[in-house]
Amino acid sequence: MAARILQSNIEPLQKVDVDGVTVDIIENALRNAREEMDAVLFRTAMSPGIREQGDCFPMIANVEGKMIVGQFGSFIGPFLSAYDEEIEEGDVILTNDPYMCNAAVSHLPDWVVLVPVFKDSRHIAWSAMFGHMSDNGGMVPGSIPIEATTIYQEGIRIPPIKLYKRGELQSDLLELILHNVRTPQWNRFDLNALVAACNTARKRCIELAERFGDDVLYSTMDTMLQRNHAAMKHIIQMFIPEQPREFEDYICDDGMGMGPYKIKCRMWREGDIAIFDFDGTDPQAQSSVNFYLNEDMFKMFFGSFTINVVDPQIVFNDGFYDLVDVRIPQGTLLKPNFPAALSGRTHALGRIFDVLGALLGMGAPEQMLNAAGFSDSPHLFYSGYDDKGEWFQLFQIGFGGIPGRPVGDGPDGHSLWPGFTNVPNEFIESYFPLRIEKYATIADSGGAGLHRGGNGLSIAYRFLCDGHIGIHDERWLTYPWGVLGGETGQRSSKRLVRCDGSEQLLPAKIEGVKVSKGDLLYFNTWGGGGWGDPLERDPQLVLQDVRRRLVTPEGARRYGVVLNEDSALDDSATDDLRVCMRSAREGEVPLFNLGPGIDAIRERCEEETGLPAPVPPMFAAN
Repeated sequence: MAARILQSNIEPLQKVDVDGVTVDIIENALRNAREEMDAVLFRTAMSPGIREQGDCFPMIANVEGKMIVGQFGSFIGPFLSAYDEEIEEGDVILTNDPYMCNAAVSHLPDWVVLVPVFKDSRHIAWSAMFGHMSDNGGMVPGSIPIEATTIYQEGIRIPPIKLYKRGELQSDLLELILHNVRTPQWNRFDLNALVAACNTARKRCIELAERFGDDVLYSTMDTMLQRNHAAMKHIIQMFIPEQPREFEDYICDDGMGMGPYKIKCRMWREGDIAIFDFDGTDPQAQSSVNFYLNEDMFKMFFGSFTINVVDPQIVFNDGFYDLVDVRIPQGTLLKPNFPAALSGRTHALGRIFDVLGALLGMGAPEQMLNAAGFSDSPHLFYSGYDDKGEWFQLFQIGFGGIPGRPVGDGPDGHSLWPGFTNVPNEFIESYFPLRIEKYATIADSGGAGLHRGGNGLSIAYRFLCDGHIGIHDERWLTYPWGVLGGETGQRSSKRLVRCDGSEQLLPAKIEGVKVSKGDLLYFNTWGGGGWGDPLERDPQLVLQDVRRRLVTPEGARRYGVVLNEDSALDDSATDDLRVCMRSAREGEVPLFNLGPGIDAIRERCEEETGLPAPVPPMFAAN
C-alpha cells in the first residue's frame, strides 16, 4: 500500500551536476522559505498556542518525501506508505490520526497538512506543516484527557483526506470536522493558516525551479541530503560506540494512580549504523501517557540533538536515516497497540530527550553530556463561561529549567522546544478571565553545579471567573538528574489557594478541577539538573546569581559559598567551607546523580510532595 502521484508530465527528474555557488543559493532560498512558512502561519493563525507560542513544525521535502529543510524531520515518508490513494495537482491532504499514518503525527490535537508541489504538471517537491489545535473534541476541553483509555475518547479522528481536491475545497468535510470541536473558529483559522504556509512554500519551490530548472532543484536537494549523510556518518563514527551502553529514566505516573513507567534504551554501533533498542521499556499504560513513537521520528530526534550539539551550522534534514536503526517493541509505552489512548504523549516525548542526551553524552561527558531537564512540556487548561455568558478556553504550554551543559548554565524558565516562545501575560489577560499575579523564576530550583541548572518558573494565575482547570506536568516524583557531580533539580509542584484561604496540593496530572472566581493557582515547574562540581564554580558567579535572585544566600552554600550580612562574598569562610565539604565526600563522584532510587522516592513520596505515591503499574494483557 502506498500513495500514487498522478502527473501528466511523466519525464522523470534527472540528476545533474550543480556548482557549489548554485547549491548555496538554492539552499539558503529553501531555508528562507521554511522561515517564511512560520511567518505566514503566525500572522494568520488565531489560537494563542500557534499564533503566540509557535506550536507548529514546518517542512519542505523532495519528491520522495525526505525533509530538505524543516524543524524536526519528515513525517511524509510514513504517511505516503500508509496512504493508498492517488494524489494530484491541487490536492491538499489533512490528517491527525497516528494509527492511520504510521505515527507521522503522534496525537490527535496535531493536525498535519501536506501539499504536493507541481510545476508544469510534474511533481517536484512537497511542503507540509502541522500545528497543535486548541481543541479536537473528546472528553475534556483541550482534548488531552488524562483518564482516556482509548483514542476514541480523545476527539475526532481525521483519516488522511483531501481537504482540497484538485484545488477545490471540500467544504462539507471541513464543516463536519469543525462541528466536532469546541473552538471551531480558532480551528478554521489555524487550519487555513497551515494551508497558506504550505502554499507559500509551494510557490517558492516553483519559483526556484523556474529560475534554475527542475533538474537543478532536484539535484540540489539531493546534494543537501548527501551533505547531511556525510556529516552524520562522521558524527556516528565519533560518538556512537561499538560496545553497547544503556540508560533508563521514568515517567512519574499516568495520572490514574500508577507509575513510574520506565523508558529504557540500549545504543551501539555496527559499522556505520547506529542502533537504538528500546527493549526493556515498560508495557503500554492504561491512560493517555502512551507515546506512539515512529522510528523515523526518533531518528530525527537523534539527528537534531547531535547536530545541534556538534555543529548547529549543519543543515538538518533526512539524509542520514539509513544510518540509524531503531527497534521499539510492540505493545510498549512507545509503541502501544490500537486503540490505546495517546493524547498525553508529551511526557514520554520529553523524557526521550533526557534518555537520548544521557546515552550520547556518556562517551564524552566533558564535551557532550547534558544533565536532565528537557523532561516535559507542562500544560494548563482553563475553560468555562465568562461574565457575558461566552465560552472561553485556554491551552497554555509552560516552561521549566533547562539542564546545565558543558558549555554553561542552563537557561531559566525555557521551553523543551527551542522554537517555542511564552505567551505574553498581557495577551492572556486581554483575552481570558485571568490575572497573572506572579511570573518569576524559582530561586535554587536549578541543580547546583559548575554550570548551574536552569531554574523553574512559578506562575500565579488568579481566576476571574468560575470554571474548570486541567494540569499536565511531570518531574513531581522523579528528579531531573545532575551529572559529573552536579546536583539534581527541584521537582515540580502545583498549589491551589481558595478564596476562603484554604490550600490544596494538586497532582501533576489532573483534570476537571472546579475553580471559583478569586482562586489562585501557583503553577511551579521543575528545575534543570546541574553539570559538574558545584565547589568548582567561581564564587563571583554565585554572588552574581544571588544578586539576580536566581540563588538565595542559603542556596549559595550548596556551592560552598558564604556571604556576610551585607550580602558580600566572605572569601575566608568560603575557602573553609569548601575544604570541609570536599573532605566530607566519600568515594568517586558518579557520572549521574539520579537522586534517591525509585523505591526510596516511593517510600518518602507523601512526606516530600504531599501527594500519595503512585502504585507500580499493573498491566493488562495486550
